[in-house]
Amino acid sequence: MASTAAAAAKQANGAGALDRLLAATQPEMERVNALILQRADSHVEMVPELARYLIEAGGKRLRPMLTIAAAMLCGKAEGAQINYAAAVEFMHNATLLHDDVVDESEMRRGRPAARMIWGNQASVLVGDFLLGQAFMMMVEAGDIEALGVLSKAATIIAEGEVFQLAKARDLSTSAADYARVIHAKTAMLFEAAAEVGAMAGGADAVSRTALRDYGRELGMAFQLVDDVLDYRGEAGAMGKNTGDDLREGKMTLPVILALEDANPAEREIVIAALTRPDVSETTLGQVVAIMNRYDTLSRTLEQAHRHVRLAREALAPLPPGEMKSLLSDIAEFYVGRAY
Repeated sequence: MASTAAAAAKQANGAGALDRLLAATQPEMERVNALILQRADSHVEMVPELARYLIEAGGKRLRPMLTIAAAMLCGKAEGAQINYAAAVEFMHNATLLHDDVVDESEMRRGRPAARMIWGNQASVLVGDFLLGQAFMMMVEAGDIEALGVLSKAATIIAEGEVFQLAKARDLSTSAADYARVIHAKTAMLFEAAAEVGAMAGGADAVSRTALRDYGRELGMAFQLVDDVLDYRGEAGAMGKNTGDDLREGKMTLPVILALEDANPAEREIVIAALTRPDVSETTLGQVVAIMNRYDTLSRTLEQAHRHVRLAREALAPLPPGEMKSLLSDIAEFYVGRAY
């Protein structure tokens, strides 16, 4: 009971930090949002229609906000951060469109996935359009080094998605394999978003490294929590169907830990669920019960908290101030989503 109350208190503090971060970055984010809508336009009618369906579906836009916050913290931003933040959001949305096709997802951000309305081909091609616009905005900013950071991130994200696909339903997948997947497919964009924000803000090498490391650890924690929520959340709150990872055969940490600790009969239940895309609610309930029996969800959250601690420690070299405090506190909010 005490630990639950402590988690609730941390979540409340984190939510307050989120509100403060939203307020602190609002003027810059309004410029980012205007650029996003402008660059989603096209003379081909389906392109802006599909792109805006996804872009306007909601979400806090944490990744571009991280770019803006990093630039503001470093204090010497001259405008490139707007292009970088919009590019980061386009990269993120492109991966969502592509992922939904690969995973055959039906929901995204609480609404039918774009592929369910426009089809797989249009989703892939509009995702490509968003990536092209992202790279154009990077080039227009005129910093070849920042372009290199985001280009490398795009490559690693794609590699991470392919590696995850290769590991689907692979019972030999280890916790180390899983960490490699989530670093590439999720944490890499957080890392790059924070690093190019620092660069736009005129950061020195120490500050740039600090913010890059902060972004990576925040991204790791973010994905760990998402993987817990897949078994703990409700579809309406999560914006996707509960248990989708299991139906897609994704070897996330809760599954890996359950397979390590379960008895032979329990392992058979989990393995059978992983190999069936039409997992029933009853079977999903059995798998979640096995996870709860061996505390695999709680143990996954412990890993998320470890990454939050590392994220906060990474900020140590930066000078004290409100933005540094906000970035330190905001990580608690995203872990607190699981409670």
